[in-house]
Amino acid sequence: MKKTVVAIGFEIRKVTLKFACENSLNMRKKEQLNSIIEICPVRNVVARFGNKWALLVILVLSENEPIRYNELGRKIPDISSRILANTLRTLEADGLVNRRYYQEVPPRVEYSLTDTGRSLVPIIQKLTEWAQTNMKTIIDHRRDSEK
Repeated sequence: MKKTVVAIGFEIRKVTLKFACENSLNMRKKEQLNSIIEICPVRNVVARFGNKWALLVILVLSENEPIRYNELGRKIPDISSRILANTLRTLEADGLVNRRYYQEVPPRVEYSLTDTGRSLVPIIQKLTEWAQTNMKTIIDHRRDSEK
């Protein structure tokens, strides 16, 4: 059974997911509406790398590639090892970062940007310039709205 819903110009289809239970008699179907984040390309991409660390990792990689994990961590001193690992894993899964493993003793891993990741750098730089230009105004407006 397919139902179509139109929301914000996007066609969203309800999909039927099958959930297996331990008891085959209790197997059932459940409908789930795809979220707008999954369908909208801008929201989908920004949701993945729009956190405070991913953009910084991409910029640092663009200036220092290839780079080893510990060196990358030293260049971003406020990031924890766990967050750095998760961020790199997410960027790699999205095809923005290459992870190259060398079978040496001790093992060596280097990270670099893919062509897709490199294509994002000028956009991040423009966003950074915009933020620097408008930061004072934004902070002033935030302060005024708190009064």
